Amino acid sequence: MREWAVVYVKGFCMGLADIVPGVSGGTIALITGIYERFVTAIAALDPRLLGSFVTAFRETGLRGAAKTVSEADLHFLVVLGLGVVSAVLLMSRVITALFETYPGPLNGFFFGLIAASAVVIYRHTDIDTPARVGITLLGATIAFLASASATSDGGGGLLAVFVAGGIAISAMVLPGISGAALLYILGQYQYMLAQLRDLTDAVAGLAGDGSIDAIAGPGLPVAVFLTGAVVGLLTMARVVKRALETYRMATLGFLVGLMVGALRLPIAEADRAVAVWSPELLAASVLAGVVGAVVVIALDATTDTLEYA
Repeated sequence: MREWAVVYVKGFCMGLADIVPGVSGGTIALITGIYERFVTAIAALDPRLLGSFVTAFRETGLRGAAKTVSEADLHFLVVLGLGVVSAVLLMSRVITALFETYPGPLNGFFFGLIAASAVVIYRHTDIDTPARVGITLLGATIAFLASASATSDGGGGLLAVFVAGGIAISAMVLPGISGAALLYILGQYQYMLAQLRDLTDAVAGLAGDGSIDAIAGPGLPVAVFLTGAVVGLLTMARVVKRALETYRMATLGFLVGLMVGALRLPIAEADRAVAVWSPELLAASVLAGVVGAVVVIALDATTDTLEYA
């Protein structure tokens, strides 16, 4: 139980990272030492797994079925996923309120998270060849240019929501950029937070005078987003696993570059949200950035050796 409690807490931390435009869930997985296990378990998911489970259950009962689940590490994914979902549901309202009330300090906090995470991962890479330097600069350039047009007003219909889900979920297997930051860039961040809030309100309302019809409105975009996320997760996990096996240092260098380039995003978001930067507000934002950096550094200092090192 202690082991699964730890996995749940790490999943909860990944969920916290995924719900804010800062450090990614994949980065948290790296820092907490579960990244490669997570990617390997996702990559092992296959439709044939269900057939293997049914066959094992028929032949050897629960013992055989449990062995199949254990070999595929499904129990790890389920517990981790419960932690992620719990964090997203609990924190979506909090993050929305904080963005509206304290955009400067909150974006400063995100800046500190991203910057410190880039340093943590960089310490475990060898960017010592022209090719690796080039791929790192490429990652930084892509993230920097993409964040220039970041918006949060939604639009594009259900197809845009599906694509956003597929791209944003890559943050769970790419320890380089936040899924929420990708949603910002795609203009879907605040829209999806609002849909998730409305859906949880509608579900909770069923206990009172709420109607099942109220679930349909926000439920459709959430379902489409999750469908895109599942497709993206199953495909990206295999791509990342192959890249790490073949070009490990170059891949990690590219991810470090993405993180550095993404530092433009919290600065741009804070500047758009704050009408006047008073000395007190600027000081609070800088302090929040320091706190964010300390959080990541403390996590790195108190965890075991990262599995990818």
